[in-house]
Amino acid sequence: MARHNIVFGRDQAVQGQNYTAPQFGQSQGGQSQGTQWSSGFDQQTPDNLEAMYARPSAGGHDTGRMTLRDALNAITATLGLIVVVGFAVGVLPTVLGLVAGEQGASAGMMLAQVSLVVGLIGGLVTALVNIFKKQPSPILVLAYAAFEGLLLGGFSAVLGAAFPGIALQAVFGTLAVAGTVLVLFRMGVLRSSPKLTKIFMVAMVAYLLFGVVNIVYIFASGGSLREGVFGLVIGGLAVVMASYSLVLDFEDVQRASNAGVPRVYAWRCAFGIAATMVWLYIEILRILSILRGD
Repeated sequence: MARHNIVFGRDQAVQGQNYTAPQFGQSQGGQSQGTQWSSGFDQQTPDNLEAMYARPSAGGHDTGRMTLRDALNAITATLGLIVVVGFAVGVLPTVLGLVAGEQGASAGMMLAQVSLVVGLIGGLVTALVNIFKKQPSPILVLAYAAFEGLLLGGFSAVLGAAFPGIALQAVFGTLAVAGTVLVLFRMGVLRSSPKLTKIFMVAMVAYLLFGVVNIVYIFASGGSLREGVFGLVIGGLAVVMASYSLVLDFEDVQRASNAGVPRVYAWRCAFGIAATMVWLYIEILRILSILRGD
């Protein structure tokens, strides 16, 4: 199947294409180990052979191939780091305000704004590196998660100052959408298709172009195109696209585990889902800010 998520678009290993796991009696380099295996079995006694047959069959951990558990562990670590860093940054104004009063709250808000900028730049750089890097790197994926935590924490703190409690509402909204998509995917209700994926990719290009136009408009006029009813429509469409992207992410995880790719690719899967979840949270946060601002 063609495609998929932008994160995996260049990665044939995750797509399960052109990847062949080493065969029995063959090394990673393709050289036959038949002689070594043969001589090893020739020397086995009946007792040793009986013990070998009694052993449990090798699982993904023994063969070095990625399993769903490996993917789940990597996803948990990545999303967990985003949540921890984001929460720490998001509560800075409140905590420092309780400790040092109004001056502490101002200092906390300044730190949150700095974190937002650092997270935005660092997240963009590490995301591009992870996308174009041929081999997944757990360190780079976790670095991306740390920067995204700074971004989300800073963004939540800034909006939280104007709309108290909005970050918690966005968290529940994000979990509700992602949980619903996961349940429907596991039930077989939600699946991708070549036609829907083409529509999704066209919509993504249009969404990115609109984002660039909106940035130019903000600098030129000080306003934003993502306000009012139009902003809600754009936000709603973005949530739908992020939900479909999650379906693609789940399929990529399933496909990669079935293809028996190396275990390190679990971190590529974790990166893809983390990127989609960050996007989904930001869009829900924007929708809530528009609704509470009216």
